[in-house]
Amino acid sequence: MTDAPAAPASGAPLAIIAGGGQVPVIVAEAARRVGRPPFVFGIVGEADRSIEAFPHAWLKWGEIGRLFDLIARHGAREAVLVGGITRRPDFTSIRLDFGAIRSLPEILSIVIGGDDTVLTGTVRFFEARGIGIVGAHEIAPELVAGHGPIGRIAPGRKNEADIAAAMEAARTIGRLDVGQAAIAVGGRAVALEGVEGTDGLVSRTAALHTSGRLNWKGRAGVLAKCAKPQQDLRVDMPAIGVRTVEAVAAADLAGIVVETGRVMIVDRPAVIKAADAAGIFVTGIVAAPASA
Repeated sequence: MTDAPAAPASGAPLAIIAGGGQVPVIVAEAARRVGRPPFVFGIVGEADRSIEAFPHAWLKWGEIGRLFDLIARHGAREAVLVGGITRRPDFTSIRLDFGAIRSLPEILSIVIGGDDTVLTGTVRFFEARGIGIVGAHEIAPELVAGHGPIGRIAPGRKNEADIAAAMEAARTIGRLDVGQAAIAVGGRAVALEGVEGTDGLVSRTAALHTSGRLNWKGRAGVLAKCAKPQQDLRVDMPAIGVRTVEAVAAADLAGIVVETGRVMIVDRPAVIKAADAAGIFVTGIVAAPASA
């Protein structure tokens, strides 16, 4: 984990490069509360139109020169890269602006490799142009999961083996840069996250349960989600939200466990309400290092 930078001065403008989901808006609201004027750059096809409640611009893939020109005009020296990207851009169909063409060798070196390589390269790309990268959790610390259960339901002793097995599996695949989540039932890992993401992982598990390939009665099993050991949390902190809770409930799992301090809970009041209504637990634990 990268050391957190010094707290920025109040009033310093903040650029927010927004993918999909609610987190970019939450970060913009938090920045405004602490006196940091946000300017949100929405990625076309990814960011939600709710960003338009703030000073904003829409950017297509390839408009890198325009991005840095607008960041400079806004007076920002720091940026948050936040929100989901549902698919990597097809570089064969992108129209690059002059700034992108000039930076093409760097860009190509970034996009070749796994997720961690891309993210590390992106951070360096911004830093080389004088823009520091700040984590969403540094602007909106209320997003970060704490220790212990939220809501009225807590895991019991019957869930302990599943929690341990799911978290160990999630840490192991994270170390291999494969995924961030795993599901355990009956004290053993039964499903690992792949390119389909956490929602796809849970849906796949639900389908296996429905088909009889995975058998349990009532609510059982645990979804664990954690950061990859090598993950730069400034640009890629894992998250769960209401949709995660709903998917876990629909799959007849007993609960969700997340890594304390290294996973975001998006819209915590709504997550608590959904978990309580479904009768499942959501809890934070300190994850032990993955077994060698």
